[in-house]
Amino acid sequence: MDTTAQRELARLLASLRREQRSQSGLAPHLVPADKATAYKIAGMVAEELGWPVLGWKIAAMKEEMQQALRTDSPIYGRVHFVTETPYTAVHARLASPIPEVEYQAKLGRDLPPRERPYSEEEVTDAVASLHPGLELAECRFVHDASFPPLPAILADGAGSGTIIHGPAIEDWRNRDIAGQEATLSSDGRVRRRGTAAAALDHPIVPLTWLANELSRTGVGMKEGQMVSTGTLTGMLAPRAGETYVAEFGPFGSVTVSLT
Repeated sequence: MDTTAQRELARLLASLRREQRSQSGLAPHLVPADKATAYKIAGMVAEELGWPVLGWKIAAMKEEMQQALRTDSPIYGRVHFVTETPYTAVHARLASPIPEVEYQAKLGRDLPPRERPYSEEEVTDAVASLHPGLELAECRFVHDASFPPLPAILADGAGSGTIIHGPAIEDWRNRDIAGQEATLSSDGRVRRRGTAAAALDHPIVPLTWLANELSRTGVGMKEGQMVSTGTLTGMLAPRAGETYVAEFGPFGSVTVSLT
């Protein structure tokens, strides 16, 4: 895939985001050959948009989710929209939205590129606060028979959309974050359940992975960015008119309505 095709795809994906629309399939010459090329194009999309990178999303920390997303490793993407609960969005203006229950970590200091890997202890120290959250993921490609291969999705920010978070969890370093059950309900009915222990061990595990991936590739993370650390409850497709609640027990909840 030459640089001309890379720029063409970056401009297409930026246009789809600006115009809040999606498309069916992707021309074969625009499908990135590998993950490295896809992530390079994702950076080009951010340049084309010119929007601040307010955070990051992580997905597929464990094998079950990797199989569902057709990858052999975790994946990530830039996030340009971060807001507090409650949040209301117009379903018709979203691109194949998927509500995912996730812990959100806010960075209190930069994690810049460097030679040696970051340890979990260093990354933990860099976290200013941990929040209950919901990622409203989106994809610029319609989920139909022409859905393109994974590298095209990575170029699209790994399906990044909007991070919605609740208040910070008090004394989170000394609480059972991994073992706390989280649920996703729609209109009062529980649709999904999960824990960080089962889905990703602990939010610091994917956060450390991302810190090292972005360090290795010369990108790094910035103070104030919010990181959505991976779904605890899997994926489901919402319908217009539904209200979703991500419930984290004593850690709080997040509400998202799709009108």
